[in-house]
Order: sequence, then structure tokens, then C-alpha cells
Amino acid sequence: MATTGGVSNGMTEPCDVCETSTLHEVSIQLVTESTNEDNAQYSREPYRVRECTRCGNRDSQRMNNA
Repeated sequence: MATTGGVSNGMTEPCDVCETSTLHEVSIQLVTESTNEDNAQYSREPYRVRECTRCGNRDSQRMNNA
């Protein structure tokens, strides 16, 4: 589980590369998943994106699995 760890500018989360809990920058991005241009505006899905400030490892997770 993510904690603030007394840091006001990021989240402390486990990093698979560093193998320890490190400061992460966390954001939400809308990703268009449809390849059909007619429906592209309706196929945007939110992804939680996190990047380790120590090693730069970046990963994302889809937030809506409907």
C-alpha cells in the first residue's frame, strides 16, 4: 500500500527494480484504446502511471476494468 512517508511531493511505494520502497511520482493519464477513429473519443481509459525517482522505472495500470 502506498504511503506518503512524510514526503509532500510524491508517494513511497515498492519498486521492483530497486527492491525497496522508494519515492514515486504518480499521475493519471487518459489513454485512447480504440484504433477506430470514429469511436476513439469514446474509448479513453484512465491509467495510473508511476515512476521511481531513484531508478526511473516507469509502469502503468489500467484503472477501469469494465
